[in-house]
Amino acid sequence: GLGGVMEAAAKGAVEAGGDVLGILPGPDKQSANPYITLPVTTNMGHARNVIIAHTADALVAVEGEYGTLSEAAIACKLGKPVFVLPGGPQIIGTVSVDSPESAVALAFESLKL
Repeated sequence: GLGGVMEAAAKGAVEAGGDVLGILPGPDKQSANPYITLPVTTNMGHARNVIIAHTADALVAVEGEYGTLSEAAIACKLGKPVFVLPGGPQIIGTVSVDSPESAVALAFESLKL
């Protein structure tokens, strides 16, 4: 929920009329990007990735580094569906998709929504 891809995703969700839960690594709500409507401070650094994986019903992994890899791996271990866009972590248990629209459609389908 700080910036980059997460900020862009939050912006899109808010513009579509949604609320955005931001699970923040530090203790300061002010560190959230401006599109986070429900900031949750953890003061846990990268350990917050466990909270993210447990909280999500499905994950969409966009290109990233070790944090994205960790979130995807934990979600897979928990049996959560993980949809990976090009450039994201290709690990056993994830589903590769070619567009954000495909990822969202498959996520909703997997949740029967």
